[in-house]
Amino acid sequence: MVSTLLILAGYVLLGELVLLGLATAVFISGSQRAETRRHAIRRLRQRAPWLGILVGVLVVNKLVRDIIPEISWLIGWNITPLIHRFEGALVADLQSLASPTVTLYFSFIYIYGYVFLLVFPFIVYLALEDHEPMQTTAVAYTLNYTLGLLLYVLFVSYGPRNLIPDLVQPLLYSTFPQSQILTSAVNTNTNVFPSLHTSLSVTAAGLAYLTRNHYPAWAATAAFLAVSITAATMYLGIHWVSDVVAGVALGLLSLVLARRFVARRAAKTLDTE
Repeated sequence: MVSTLLILAGYVLLGELVLLGLATAVFISGSQRAETRRHAIRRLRQRAPWLGILVGVLVVNKLVRDIIPEISWLIGWNITPLIHRFEGALVADLQSLASPTVTLYFSFIYIYGYVFLLVFPFIVYLALEDHEPMQTTAVAYTLNYTLGLLLYVLFVSYGPRNLIPDLVQPLLYSTFPQSQILTSAVNTNTNVFPSLHTSLSVTAAGLAYLTRNHYPAWAATAAFLAVSITAATMYLGIHWVSDVVAGVALGLLSLVLARRFVARRAAKTLDTE
């Protein structure tokens, strides 16, 4: 099991390195890459505290992930029946459009596209002298994970593929059975409200839009990926529409709060200089 997980993680890592390398060549100009190499250490040192906070939250999230379901069942609210009554077979209707080609695309987007969309901003914003975009990214991601973790504790919710398996197929796992080993290492069946795939993708796309003057092509690409990832979570039977709507709200809220926080910090720094 562990060896299989490591092998699969290695394949994903290799794929991400290829995607990140291609994106760096496409979206960041040669002069920017050269300048970034000259100033990378200084820029990383300036932004290290913000990145450190995000890493800390990710570590905590990993440590408590396995005990969240137990806490949720003690103090949380099982909203799965409510969501099902409200939505009915919406996800099943979406899956009625399934085809092998579409399933392959959304499976790739869900695994590879999602990680790429989250990681590439740290590369593309390192190429900017302005450190606020990367700071905002780190804070916004931190808020997504922190608020998402709180909501996972408060709400118990099973995805459509778990609640109505007779109507909704686990297309990701039926197409790529070994992907379940990867997803089970970072997710649990009761943690679907809200969709963090959606919230983080919306945040990343929002950040790309805010820096569209620097990277117009990346802004368009990030928006396309965010829409694809959001659709994939439902098409693959992993999330309800309600999870996605809540994820969009969480992603936008995290972005707004992060921008305000970073802007206020920058204003205070200028005042003290």
